[in-house]
Amino acid sequence: MFTLDIHDGLYLKLLEPKDARFVYTLIQQSKHDLRDWLFWVDETKTIEDSEAFIEKSMKQVAANNGFQAGIWYQDQFAGIIGLHNINWINHNTSLGYWLGEAFQGKGIMTKACQAMIDMLFKEYELNRIEIRVATKNFKSQAIPEKLGFTKEGCLRQYERLHHGYVDHFVYGLLREEYPS
Repeated sequence: MFTLDIHDGLYLKLLEPKDARFVYTLIQQSKHDLRDWLFWVDETKTIEDSEAFIEKSMKQVAANNGFQAGIWYQDQFAGIIGLHNINWINHNTSLGYWLGEAFQGKGIMTKACQAMIDMLFKEYELNRIEIRVATKNFKSQAIPEKLGFTKEGCLRQYERLHHGYVDHFVYGLLREEYPS
C-alpha cells in the first residue's frame, strides 16, 4: 500500500475501503465550505457513497490511470489529493484536491501538492501537471501560485455547481520549469 511521508506527521496514503467512514465524516463536517466548489459534496449522502468513491479510486490505480490519496495530518484524516487521470501518451495529468475546514490555513495542502509534484515529475516521469480552479476560489488558487505554476488561461463556464456555472483558471507546470 502506497504511503508517502511528507513532514511532521503529514503523510499521503492510498485510499482503502476502511477509510470510507473518515472520508464521509469529514465531508459532512466541512459540507458548508466544500459545496461552493465541489459538485459532488451534495451527492455524498451516506457512507456507502464514500465507499463507492474509494472503490472507483482503487479501479483507477489498477488501470494505471492515477490514484486518490488520503491526506493524513497528525493521525487525523484531513482531505484528499489525487489525479483526475494520467495521459501516458502525452505524459501529463491534472491534480485535484480538497481539505476539511478544520485543516485549512496550516500549509497542509501546499506541502501535499509539493510532494505529489515531486513524485509525478521524478518517479512517474510526467512532463506536465495541470490544476484547474474556479476563478473565485481564492484559497485554492493560492496553491498553484505558491508552487510556481503558470496561469495559462480561463475556461469560461467550465463547471456547473449548485449555484450555477463557474469559470476556471488553468494553471500548468512543466518538468523543465520545476527545480529538481
